[in-house]
Amino acid sequence: MKFALKMVAVSAAAILLTAGCSSPSGTTTGDSTGGSANYNLTLLPKNLGNPYFDTSNKGAAEAAGEFSGKITFTGPAEGAADSQVSFINTATQQKVGAVMIASNDQTAVCDALNEAMAAGVKVVTFDSDAPTCRDIFINQATADGIAKVLVEMIVDQVDNEGQIAILSATANATNQNAWIESMKKDLAANHPGIELVEVVYGDDQDQMSFDKTAALLATYPELKGIVAPTTVGIAAAARYVSTSEYKGKVAVTGLGTPNDMRAYVTDGTVTEFALWNPADLGYLATYAAKALIDGTITGAEGDKFEAGKLGSYTVGADKTVLLGDPYKFNKGNIGDFDF
Repeated sequence: MKFALKMVAVSAAAILLTAGCSSPSGTTTGDSTGGSANYNLTLLPKNLGNPYFDTSNKGAAEAAGEFSGKITFTGPAEGAADSQVSFINTATQQKVGAVMIASNDQTAVCDALNEAMAAGVKVVTFDSDAPTCRDIFINQATADGIAKVLVEMIVDQVDNEGQIAILSATANATNQNAWIESMKKDLAANHPGIELVEVVYGDDQDQMSFDKTAALLATYPELKGIVAPTTVGIAAAARYVSTSEYKGKVAVTGLGTPNDMRAYVTDGTVTEFALWNPADLGYLATYAAKALIDGTITGAEGDKFEAGKLGSYTVGADKTVLLGDPYKFNKGNIGDFDF
């Protein structure tokens, strides 16, 4: 698996390179812009204070430092549908070269993103798309590919039978909704012994996700597993289960970062979870923004560009670039990673 090999090759030291990484307050990173190209870039996560996007920012800052770009990492405190609009408008007013955004709600952000593009700002979506209002989308993996891995893990951990639930981020999250729909189809077609009893939303907030976990376990006493396709959700769910009577009885899996999940894998609360490298996702998004600014690519299918240490990438259908497949972490390999 190409991506897994890339990921294993990345050392802990490389992943932690900050290249002058910004704080969540919105300060800038990297060097001043070089030449005549406008390499002032805004990285706009779903919300600040999220370890997943903090790690994406480290990768973005590393990439920008390699071509004398400058990253401003800024965004809302919470992942509400329209919370990113004012930050997009500010970036447009500042005449940045590109905005790289993980969309909370494609409907809510599209007007602002279209205005940005009309003003000459390149728009790169990553992690969560806004298909009708961007130049290019950096997809961490296909929806079906992510769903397949999530289903594989939960089916294996509950012995392919019993009740499971999904703890997602926000109800409007484009990416998670696509993964969940694909999971439902896979479960219905291939795993008749599994009953998906409910999908709940923790809004990518730790305490809300913790409380939703408690409510699921109280409501469904026969529940055998929880799948959280969000790094905040899986960590909160694991924290609740780790000190409860459900430890060792209810499987917790999904998408998480090794550093957030290490203690829960070590103590046996979590057997296995998955993720791509969010630092690589931010790194690739930044090089895609550079390629758009330079005119190397336009987003047309077949366009090619170089992305530093990650190598060469080709734009696919629907102006999408695929980072790679998710990687599974467990007790046997989690010690090899630090992010």
